[in-house]
Amino acid sequence: MTVQIANRQTQPIVTQSGSTLIVTLKVEDQSEVLSFLSRRPEHTFVMAGLIHDNGLVSELNRGTFLGHRNAKGELDGVALIGHISVFETANEEALATFAQLMQRCPSIHAVIGEAAKIRSFLSHYEVNGAPHWLFCREQLFEKRRSEKIEESVTGLRLATLDDLDLVVPVHAQMAFEECGINPLFTDSEGFYRRCARRIEQKRVWVKIENNQLTFKADIITETPDITYLEGVYVNDKNRGKGLGAKCLKNLTNELLKATRSVCLLVNEHNTSARACYQKAGYEVREVYDTLFFRPVQEPSLH
Repeated sequence: MTVQIANRQTQPIVTQSGSTLIVTLKVEDQSEVLSFLSRRPEHTFVMAGLIHDNGLVSELNRGTFLGHRNAKGELDGVALIGHISVFETANEEALATFAQLMQRCPSIHAVIGEAAKIRSFLSHYEVNGAPHWLFCREQLFEKRRSEKIEESVTGLRLATLDDLDLVVPVHAQMAFEECGINPLFTDSEGFYRRCARRIEQKRVWVKIENNQLTFKADIITETPDITYLEGVYVNDKNRGKGLGAKCLKNLTNELLKATRSVCLLVNEHNTSARACYQKAGYEVREVYDTLFFRPVQEPSLH
């Protein structure tokens, strides 16, 4: 299959499956893209959330949104290709095309998707040696109903910039444990800036006692359909005491006032976190896979 990226005025590119067009999506495509993603909001929350927050075209997305159009010009695939790459496709042809395009992108750090779609993705990804250096399977937990709180948690609040120096090292350590890369070593300034922006967006919830962070949760996506959480943290001294479940239950009740459901991903091997989420009333909805790719290395001259 020969695939190129075209603008909206370029003639369709002929592939083995027929006539299709790969386009770099523009601001004027935003309504159409959101409509396409809204068909499966429980699986497209990452892209939809970024578009709602930053717009379809923004450096803050850390990648480029591409569209796959069929012979009729209809959108049947959308992908964000960049640092974190995700995709939504209506057919195998669109998925195969995105796999080939991602293979050519040296800046990709990870690809995330439903387990079945990641298997299809790898079947189209031409492997020269190991295609990734870490494979992570995660479970998507979801909660749709608030529940009566017998014991409220005092001190659970939105973070402020005064909390930044407590939040950043914890968030960086969680990233290191997940993928083996500490962002404070690779991009300290950018990481601090992104954490600060999230706090300014009122997306980070914390509980702090004696100048120590005891609980944290980050809102990554916030739409009327779904609020997606990441970076749920409980201080080592408070684990196993039910604090995490209590904080999460209180926070979820608050978030469900403005959204249909709250969801989060957890590594399938993290039994303590899974138990915490289940205790907070969350249920497993789907299995996701993440591929963390090797950094592109220049060939050695020696």
